[in-house]
Amino acid sequence: MNIGDGIIDPSPLMNHGGGNNNHAFEQGAAMSVTLTDFQKTSTDGNATTATNNTAIKPISWRNPIQSTNAHLTSLSKIFTWKFLSWVAIDNFTLSGGVMTLLWSIGLPLFKELGIDASRQQLYSTMIISPFALKPFIGVTSDLFPMGGYNKRYLALVSIMLGVVGCTALLILYHSGSADVAVSQGTASVQQLTDFIVICFFAMNLEGATLDILGEGKYSEFMRLHPESGSSIISFKFVWSLLGMIVTQSYVGPLSDAGYFHVLFWIALFLLLAPFYPTWRGWIPEKKRTIDEPGMVKVCGGGMLFHRGIFQQKKTPFIAIALSGLAAPLMSAVSTYADLSLGLLCSGFTLLVLLATTYAVFPRKFFRITLGLMLLVLCRIRITSGLSYFYTANEECLPDGPQFSYTFYITLTGIVGSVIHLIAVMLYQTFMSSWKYRPALIFSMVVGSLATIVDWIIIMRWNVALGIPDKVFFILGNATFENLTNILHAIPMSAISAKISPPGMESAVFAYSVGIGTFCYMITNLLGSAIIQWSGMKTIGEDCNFDSLPHLIIIFQVLVPMLVGVPATLFIPNVEQTEPLIDWEKERWYESNDEVGRTFDSDEEAMDGETDFRLPIL
Repeated sequence: MNIGDGIIDPSPLMNHGGGNNNHAFEQGAAMSVTLTDFQKTSTDGNATTATNNTAIKPISWRNPIQSTNAHLTSLSKIFTWKFLSWVAIDNFTLSGGVMTLLWSIGLPLFKELGIDASRQQLYSTMIISPFALKPFIGVTSDLFPMGGYNKRYLALVSIMLGVVGCTALLILYHSGSADVAVSQGTASVQQLTDFIVICFFAMNLEGATLDILGEGKYSEFMRLHPESGSSIISFKFVWSLLGMIVTQSYVGPLSDAGYFHVLFWIALFLLLAPFYPTWRGWIPEKKRTIDEPGMVKVCGGGMLFHRGIFQQKKTPFIAIALSGLAAPLMSAVSTYADLSLGLLCSGFTLLVLLATTYAVFPRKFFRITLGLMLLVLCRIRITSGLSYFYTANEECLPDGPQFSYTFYITLTGIVGSVIHLIAVMLYQTFMSSWKYRPALIFSMVVGSLATIVDWIIIMRWNVALGIPDKVFFILGNATFENLTNILHAIPMSAISAKISPPGMESAVFAYSVGIGTFCYMITNLLGSAIIQWSGMKTIGEDCNFDSLPHLIIIFQVLVPMLVGVPATLFIPNVEQTEPLIDWEKERWYESNDEVGRTFDSDEEAMDGETDFRLPIL
C-alpha cells in the first residue's frame, strides 16, 4: 500500500554526491563556491552570518556513525541546526505522522460506514486537497507578514486550526458512532462522513501549511547553495519515513480493534508537537517592519502587506494564488455534486494553469512544469480498488487474500517504510550522481513493472505456484513498489525546489508543488471514475473485482511508460548539483537599480528584500 506516494508533497542522511559522486567538484567541472557567508540562527531566531566550508561531507559505509555526524554538521552550516531540527519535527509528526494516520485510517473507517471503493477514493482526495492549497498559502506567506514574520505566525495559526479540527472530532465521534449512523440510514451515514472529512481537512491543512513554509525556506538555501544537491530532500524524507514507521506500527492493530477514538487522541498530540519550535522561531527569518519600502499596515497593524512587491509582480502572484484554490474546489464539486462534471472542470482548470504558466513564467520554467505535470498525470490511481480487494472479507471475496488491517497497514507499511529508507540510501549512494532525466526514466520504468506483482496476486497465480498471498505481497508490492516510489520522488522534489526565482521562493515553489498536487488529485478522481465505470463491486456480499487486472495493466504499466518516459524530455538533462534555471540569464525580472546587481550580503539575498519588476510579456 502506497501512502500518499507522489505528493509529498518524503540517506541515512547521505551526501548528495555519496561515494565517488563528488567528482564534479574534484575536477572543477561543477559550479564553484562563490558564497562563503552562511546563515546561522541566533538565540532569537534571526539570521546572522558565519564563514564555513560549503562541501557536504559524504557518509561512509565503513564509519557510518562518525561520518553521519560529520555529514549533519556540514549540512547544518548551510541550513542551520535549528531549522534542521524544525524540519525533522515537522516531517516526523505531520508528514510522517498525521498525514499517514489520516491516509491509513480512511480505509477501515469508511469501510465500516459502508462506503465503496470509488466513493472512498473521492473522500480521500478531498482530505488531501489542503496540500493543493500550497500556492495560496505561499502567496499569503510572501505578501502578508503576521506580527512582522512571513512564516512564524502563519504556521502557528495553521497549528491552531489543525488542533481545533481534531478536538471537534474527539468531541463528536465516539466508539459506536459508525454503527449508530449505519442503523439510522444513508442520510445519517452521509452526515457523519461529511463531518469526518471536514475535520480531516483541517488537520491536513496544518500539515500542508508547515510543509510549504519549510519548503519555501529550504528552497532559498538551495538556490544560494546549489552544491547541497538533494541532501535536504533526503533529510526530510528520512524523518518523514521514520514518522510513517512509528505511525503504521499502531494504526493497523487499533483499526482492527475499532479504536478510532484512540487514534484521534494520538493525532492531537502530533498536531501540537511543532508548536514550541515554531513559536520560538526555529524557521530562520528576519522580522519585517513598516519602515521597509512598499510595506503598509493592514488588519489594525497586526499584519503587514508588501504592496510594493505585489505591484511589481502582480500577475504571477494572482495566478499563483488562484491556482491554489482550484484543486479543493474541483475536489468538492467531484465529491458532492457530480464526478463527471468535476473531471471536466478539472481538465479545463489544468489547461488554464498550463496557459498561465506559459504566459507568466520563462519558457524554461514552463517546459519543466509541463514535464512534472505529465510525470504525475500518467500514474492514474486505482489505490482504493486494490485496497478493498486485499482487505475484502470472506463474505465479499471468498477466495481473496483477506488481509487484516494489522497486516495490510502495519506490517506491510513498516516493511515499505524500511524499504523507503533503503531507497534513500541507494539513491544518495548511486543515483544522485545521475542526471535528472535518466534518474526519472529509470524510476518510472521500474516502478511501472513493479505493479505486475498486484496483477499476479489478483489473478491468483501465486497461489497456483504455492506461494501464500502474504509472502508474495511482502516480497513484491511492499518491497519493489515502495522502493521505486522513493527513487522517483526524490528527483521530482529536488526539481520543484530548484526552479524558484529569488524573492518569490515560497510562492513559486508552492505553485510548482501545488500544480503537482492538483495533478495527483486529478489522477485520484480519474481512478475513482474508472473504478465506478468498470462495474467493480467492492462492498457487501459477492463482490466483483474482475476488471481490476485489466485496469492495472492499462493504467499502472502501459500509460506511465508511454506518457511518462517521453515527458522526461521536458526536464533539463543536467547534473543534480547544477541549477535548472539561470534567472539572471532568463531576465525574467530586473532589479530596481540594474540587471544582475549582486546582493550586499547573503542575508539580503535570503530575505528577498530586493524588489524586482516583471518584464512586459
